[in-house]
Amino acid sequence: MCGRFVLFTTSASLIEAATQAVGRPVSAPQGTPGPRYNLAPTQIVPIVRLGEEAMLDPARWGLFPHWKKDDSGPPLFNARAETIAEKPSFRDAFKKQRCVIPMDGYYEWHEKRPHYVSLGDGLMWAAGLWATGLDQLSATMVTTDSVEPLSWLHHRLPRFLTADEVEPWLAGTADDARELLHPTPVEWVEQLTIREVSTDVGNVRHDHAGLIG
Repeated sequence: MCGRFVLFTTSASLIEAATQAVGRPVSAPQGTPGPRYNLAPTQIVPIVRLGEEAMLDPARWGLFPHWKKDDSGPPLFNARAETIAEKPSFRDAFKKQRCVIPMDGYYEWHEKRPHYVSLGDGLMWAAGLWATGLDQLSATMVTTDSVEPLSWLHHRLPRFLTADEVEPWLAGTADDARELLHPTPVEWVEQLTIREVSTDVGNVRHDHAGLIG
């Protein structure tokens, strides 16, 4: 699973990276977020989605399906790839409301110690879904079984998309997207770096560059 992540790439650099990732110009009509080092569920995170154009928009991390009547219940911040196409909370969004969530890294806990996972100097793009229930743009992150060499850290892993998978996830049919509901390729995961970091990550009030070491 993924319950905390980091995004310090911002402004023009984020727009440029998003444009390169999706293969078309990306606009940010509501601006880009400032650097964040401890993003948590229910907070606002940026997502990239396709409409008449490709846009980077702020969304609540925790999906509100279109049929949701109130904000009760646990936040739907992760969606299991194994059931995403059939589970009522996600199946409608999966058909035609897919997005990608940029991150510079994320945190995972092992034996009660937080670890920071990143791709060197590159942004990672996690598969996601968006919805507008309760008249609010919201999103969830897709997860799969973990793979080596990260299986020791946690049994779940965000579905990070490779460079040639972003476009079919965003613009393809539901059948195209279903073909991507497997774990991130091992050769991509092998590029990740992992290091233990401060337990201050556990408190969402802590949000500064020192958290990632």
